[in-house]
Parts: sequence; structure tokens; C-alpha cells
Amino acid sequence: MNILITIGVILVVVIAYIGINALRLKKAVTNLTQEQFIEGYRKAQLIDVREQKEFDAGHILGARNVPSTTLRQRYKEIRPDLPVYLYCQNTGRSSRAAMFLKKRGYNQIYQLQGGFRTWTGKIKSKKQI
Repeated sequence: MNILITIGVILVVVIAYIGINALRLKKAVTNLTQEQFIEGYRKAQLIDVREQKEFDAGHILGARNVPSTTLRQRYKEIRPDLPVYLYCQNTGRSSRAAMFLKKRGYNQIYQLQGGFRTWTGKIKSKKQI
């Protein structure tokens, strides 16, 4: 019986944690469809938070690479007074980056719904030698 109670408590804690994170994320970032993303990203800072190797393999035309692993050191390169359009491969890293930036006073944060894997617009890639 104690095992069932323990499992129940753990389950409640996990569900609460997921719910709280979902609410925090909803307040931190606005998800945009590809069409909405295209409408606004040229007037904003377009940031690819994937690693350099992923960025070099292909990225949205006009994007700047600030990998999520270096964001804590480089976030001041991103202006807080302009909209920030984020994307990664799926949305996991860009969601975490959005929450990080929100905590530091950035208010206009948007991310590409579905991430780069769903992107069908123009891309640029570095040629392999």
C-alpha cells in the first residue's frame, strides 16, 4: 500500500511540474506558424539556437547562430528592445532559450512552431569541402 501512495505522490508532483512549466513557457514565448514567422522575422532578430554544425548544414536565410549551449555567455548580443524570433530543430531548445531570455527582461519573444524540421522556406547552407 505504501508503494502505491509513493507512486501516486510522485505522479502528482510530475504532473504539477509539467503544468507549471507549460504555463511559464506560454508566458515567455509566442508560437508562430511558418506563415506568421515569415511575416515578422525580417523586422526582428532571427536567432538559430542549434549547434554550429547543425546551423552550417542548413539554416533559415538571415539567421544568426547563438547556440543554446552558449546563450548564457552570449545573450547580451541579442537586443532586448527588438523582437526576437527563435528556432531550433524541434522547439525544445528554443523554448528553453525563450524562458532564459524572458527572465532577463526580453518581452517580444517568438518561436517557430514545429522548429526547423518543419520549415519549407528558403535556407542557406555552407558547402562541404
